[in-house]
Amino acid sequence: MTLVETPRTRSSEPVLPEAAARPVTEKNRLVGLFEYGLDAPICLTWELTYACNLSCVHCLSSSGRRDPRELTTEEAKGVIDELQRMQVFYVNIGGGEPTVRSDFWELVDYATAHQVGVKFSTNGVKITPEIAKRLAASDYVDVQISLDGATTEVNDHVRGVGSYDTAMRAMQNMADAGFKGFKISVVCTRQNIGQLDEFKAIADRFDAQLRLTRLRPPGRGADVWDELHPTQAQQRELYDWLVLHGEDVLTGDSLFHLSAYGDALPGLNLCGAGRVVCLVDPIGDVYACPFAIHDEFLAGNVRSEGGFAEVWRHSELFTKLRQPQSGGACSSCQFFDICKGGCMAAKFFTGLPLDGPDPECVQGYGEELLKNRKEKQDILPKSSVDHSHRTTRAPRSGMGPVQLTLAHRADLAAPPVSACAEDPLAGFNPAQPPVSACAESPLVEFTLLATSDTVCGCGREGGSACACG
Repeated sequence: MTLVETPRTRSSEPVLPEAAARPVTEKNRLVGLFEYGLDAPICLTWELTYACNLSCVHCLSSSGRRDPRELTTEEAKGVIDELQRMQVFYVNIGGGEPTVRSDFWELVDYATAHQVGVKFSTNGVKITPEIAKRLAASDYVDVQISLDGATTEVNDHVRGVGSYDTAMRAMQNMADAGFKGFKISVVCTRQNIGQLDEFKAIADRFDAQLRLTRLRPPGRGADVWDELHPTQAQQRELYDWLVLHGEDVLTGDSLFHLSAYGDALPGLNLCGAGRVVCLVDPIGDVYACPFAIHDEFLAGNVRSEGGFAEVWRHSELFTKLRQPQSGGACSSCQFFDICKGGCMAAKFFTGLPLDGPDPECVQGYGEELLKNRKEKQDILPKSSVDHSHRTTRAPRSGMGPVQLTLAHRADLAAPPVSACAEDPLAGFNPAQPPVSACAESPLVEFTLLATSDTVCGCGREGGSACACG
């Protein structure tokens, strides 16, 4: 893996950004190189499906319903082939709930067989004892179970009724199978900052590793940002707690804005969007990062000529992101060198300029801008996709909600033809395999309004050739 068009001096040493006037260390040199981008991402996030059995209020991708245009099994394998050729270390698979996709395990096996490691995020709904044993036997698959409250009350307020019990059951199955070191992923909110010690105790109980990530305002997160994002005092509490626990707790490098309290947290402390990471969504669109699902950050599509490699290496957006970045309003701040102005997506979706301070700037520089934005009642940008269950949000520029109707039904007010039409997990029993292919599909017998072809979760059009009957 090499740098993409890295400027060099006469001594052939890579040129570091202006901010790198700090003492040169191996870590600083590495970060400086990463800012110019690599010819392949270190890792990428791949949302395999928007289908999900939950409707988390802070969902970044507004998931719920499957998009009939999602990549087929063969197209997904083609992307994996590209990642192998590019020597991508591993892929973070998410959704939606990726395990409800009928070919999920086939794609996981294909990736690991082609030297592409897999880490997948799940709400735990399909982590049965049998699946847990299968995962424990693999050396190239890591599992991340989402939990946003150390108690039922806090977790289910955000993730939905029953989601706490589902996650805890999955963790117990993983522990019973002997899978050590799986991840428990927590999105830090105003309601759960006071539970950090309890989260750590849960991780220790299951011999797992705690991973804390930042709440961001894309997707449905925009609707609950003011309610859920931590207060200034809680930001400091979180920082102090992370300093105390060091590298025992992972952050996914998502909390680097907290480094402006004084000392950098473990990690690169760098926005890697379009430089070392990116997102591939279920229909193959490539975005700069998993938190920036908006047309402004859309670099291309893996179905286009040249595939993913062409998008990563030559898209206009990624080329721009790899140029030396101006600190803008933050350049005079003594902490800019370690917080880099914060998160691009957090600024964009709260209506702040990209070269300005983070909305949660710990020095308070974002507060005045947020206040002015609210007083002006500015219209905030929204994510370009929305697959929420029974969404009422009006279509926006970009794709907007996928419009669906029931096959062979003229009356849209009539109930779905089956439970599968509404529920990605219809017929699923954790104690036994799905009763039919229908149980894998959130859209059996649904059709696009513009066509009369039945869309089925088995990957084929409906009719006599359909495995779902």
